[in-house]
Amino acid sequence: MRAKNIILVIGIPFSLWLINHFISNPSIFSPYILQIIVLMGINAILAVSWDFISGVTGQFSIGQAGFMAIGAYSSAFLTLKYKVPFLPAILFALILSAIAGFIVGIPTLRLRGDYLAIATLGFGEIVRVAILNMPSLGGATGLKGIPIYSSFFSVYLALAITLWFCLALLKSQPGRILLSIREDEIASQMMGIDVVKYKVFAFTFSAALAGLAGALYAHWTSLVHPDSFSFMKSIEIILMGVLGGMGTIYGPAVGGMLITLLPEGLRLLLEQNPLLYQNKDFVRMLFFAILLLFFIILRPQGIFGKREAKG
Repeated sequence: MRAKNIILVIGIPFSLWLINHFISNPSIFSPYILQIIVLMGINAILAVSWDFISGVTGQFSIGQAGFMAIGAYSSAFLTLKYKVPFLPAILFALILSAIAGFIVGIPTLRLRGDYLAIATLGFGEIVRVAILNMPSLGGATGLKGIPIYSSFFSVYLALAITLWFCLALLKSQPGRILLSIREDEIASQMMGIDVVKYKVFAFTFSAALAGLAGALYAHWTSLVHPDSFSFMKSIEIILMGVLGGMGTIYGPAVGGMLITLLPEGLRLLLEQNPLLYQNKDFVRMLFFAILLLFFIILRPQGIFGKREAKG
């Protein structure tokens, strides 16, 4: 078992490094395709981060874009204004997002259902409006010229670590407790479990992952703007988790990748029809709404179902 772990620890980064060297060659892969592949990895991390609080723990949140914004802006501010290296900036973004998740989680996770959803939605909008009114963070124009430090290697290495850590956590005692809270919160309390403590832990961990995705996003696109972290971004993250399968780990990751690919295919179709292309934002929102309704009604368990959680 130890030998297998050593092979994985060495083999995965080495494989990602080789792939990165291959696909970063413009003569082999166009920058457009590379852009999609990297964004697929970032969105996969985002989807897993939302699923850990909503799918695994059963606490519906609509504020994931707010934590992503905190990670994106905090890391970008450090690397752009103070020339901080990429790794320390990533760690700072992760910690700051986790702290924000902890602060928000203490009061809000005593709420349930619709009340919790509204509270987390309000938090996401507060973060966006606060950034809009902070000149040091670029205000309405955003931050431009952010160093491009993210790559296929860093994004997919972060995704691999995220998947491994989440799966290991689910198999541990705290992970089993989180699953028990999802299934029956009252029964968990009767068994002596400090439900609020574990829910705050899940919320903090989820926020940290969203901050990590935000930092990787900022240093790939070289531009962060408040509108990139709006309410619709949170809805898009929810769709990723629902599409892949709530309560699993690999499912939302696959859902995040698919939701990154689908708009590109939709855009190519819209370009064939000038009238639809003029209303592309409306068509895109309508398409996602129909897709979400389809999975909620016909396959609420998502693509992966619950197989992973039972394994």
